[in-house]
Amino acid sequence: MQPSDMGSLMETLGRDALGQLQLRRFQMVLERMLGTNVFYSEKFGTVGVTRPNDVSSWEDFSKLPFTTKKELSADQAGNPPYGSNLSFPRDEYVKIHQTSGTTGEPLRCLDTEESWDWWAECWATVFRAAGVGPSDRVFYGFSFGPFIGFWSSYEGAKKVGALAFPGGGMSSFQRLKAIMANDITVLVCTPTYALHLAEVAEQEGIDVAGSSVHTTIHAGEPGAGLPATRARIQRAWGAKTYDHAGATEVGAWGFECGEQTGLHVNEGEFIVEIIDPASGEPAEEGEVVITNLGRPGYPVIRYRTGDRARLVTDPCPCGRTYARLDGGVIGRVDDVMIVRGINVFPSAIENILRSVPEIGEFAVDIYRTAELDDMVIRIEVPRGAPEEVAAAAENAIRNALTLRARVEAVEFGTLPRFDLKARRFTDHR
Repeated sequence: MQPSDMGSLMETLGRDALGQLQLRRFQMVLERMLGTNVFYSEKFGTVGVTRPNDVSSWEDFSKLPFTTKKELSADQAGNPPYGSNLSFPRDEYVKIHQTSGTTGEPLRCLDTEESWDWWAECWATVFRAAGVGPSDRVFYGFSFGPFIGFWSSYEGAKKVGALAFPGGGMSSFQRLKAIMANDITVLVCTPTYALHLAEVAEQEGIDVAGSSVHTTIHAGEPGAGLPATRARIQRAWGAKTYDHAGATEVGAWGFECGEQTGLHVNEGEFIVEIIDPASGEPAEEGEVVITNLGRPGYPVIRYRTGDRARLVTDPCPCGRTYARLDGGVIGRVDDVMIVRGINVFPSAIENILRSVPEIGEFAVDIYRTAELDDMVIRIEVPRGAPEEVAAAAENAIRNALTLRARVEAVEFGTLPRFDLKARRFTDHR
């Protein structure tokens, strides 16, 4: 089946031809940054790469050192305010964004006019794959701060001819009113916030499932790739839900097609690798490593994202040959929690809890008591018998993970809500 939403012939190239084009694109990036970009010129000089032709094969590419967020942050601290990972004079940059800073100081990233247009094109790929076009009206349910994700998405909407409606500076109720009044067809926000909007809509008697919204696209956290979370969003909004992955440091690199057989990597603009987090060697499942190919002014090469995923390269039923992450981003490599000897990913807990329809918001805390680990999960139960729902959740976790957790029902509205990245898991040990 040929995809009707195809944005580029590259999306159906054979793997060998695609790889050769990627390698040439990477050499073009090297041509524009070696010698002027101090950070990478010094970094690559340690392995003898001083000219683009020094990377003429994938074997050469695999010898390039990885880049970490810790390195980039240290570089900015040592060369304030923007670091030495800049290939052009500073006056050529027109956009600045920064990471959330949840794991340290925010990392500031600069874009030229050229690379900002590239960001928009990457998001246009996300929209086209989800079937979004000129007849659509896209609503952005978040505050327009320095986080890059939805700014670039806003620009991408123009690329596909859609009407973009910014929802910054509004309460959730005001956003819902705007969605209904403007016959919005596409909602873009975090998966957590989509569920929160649906919760507020129910409280206010607003029928979002019967609205004009037919598509929801989510970023900022991996929830939309979890089957139970996706099903809950689709049920609440009466719309088809799409996952997306990106990062301020590298770009908008992942998208879902209509077949939803995994998260496609936009290999026309990014090189993706999966490595064993410990050894750094190639692996089928492990840490996602990304290289951007359209941001020569702020290149990020072999970047260890910290995301965990499984890579598949067989063609998708949609016709694309781009590699996919099976099940999307599984979680963070460093997010795995060892509880009583069992490796537990937060995404696994979320998927279990979201499969219990009576549970609303939740929070998870891990404690150490008398040399033993205790997992305490607080849940809100808007409907149903709280004690019975808590018992059902305990059984579901025990059956799925062979782990005993204490689930407590708390009063509705007492747990925090989030516009951007949710922080539901706290390890107190």
